[in-house]
Amino acid sequence: MLFLKWVVDDKPSYSILKVQLSPGESVTAEPGAMVYMSSGVEVKTHTGGFFKGLLRSMLGGESLFLNTFYTHRGGEVWFAPCLPGDIGYVRVSPGKGLIIQDTSYLAHHGSIELSVAWRGFRGILVEGELFWLKAEGDGGVWITSYGSIEELELKPGERAVVDNFHFVAMDDGMKWRIRKFGGLKSFLLGGEGIVVEVEGPGRLYLQTRALPAFIELISKYIGRKK
Repeated sequence: MLFLKWVVDDKPSYSILKVQLSPGESVTAEPGAMVYMSSGVEVKTHTGGFFKGLLRSMLGGESLFLNTFYTHRGGEVWFAPCLPGDIGYVRVSPGKGLIIQDTSYLAHHGSIELSVAWRGFRGILVEGELFWLKAEGDGGVWITSYGSIEELELKPGERAVVDNFHFVAMDDGMKWRIRKFGGLKSFLLGGEGIVVEVEGPGRLYLQTRALPAFIELISKYIGRKK
């Protein structure tokens, strides 16, 4: 199961994930992510555990349901995110889970369980939500971004300061805290506002573009008369 054949094409702007399934293999994805599947592939829609699915839906901002694609004779299935951007793969192993911001989960394979991770009330300051998604088990997760994905490997005690809208994912167990950007003047006028400070050891994944900034840009042109 951990040797699933796959490739990501058209990186990093319009990435598409293509998974080649051998007999007996399967891959699970968020609803609406499927682009194409061959005639040898079947699909099963499920919650991944009703209670966990309900929590993902109510607290994590995700759909209640997941789609698992499987085959008895081999086949291929393609997935793409709703936003233009990159697709990255992260290995997840027992005792080494992954925390994912809610819009960055695309698909997974292996014995992976998806749940929600409590961010604490300080999470209100970061995108206005209290929960992230959490992937645990043995397998791999495909994450998506707006823009391309950058991976940082933080050493023990090493810290990184991240704009909250550029955060994609990090290893479970990493220390983090919310704080303002610089002093009062920088916080009010520096264009960053709230940032996330993450401490290693562990992997940290960032996206090179921020959707709110793009929305703010195009909103200036909406409704303008020609």
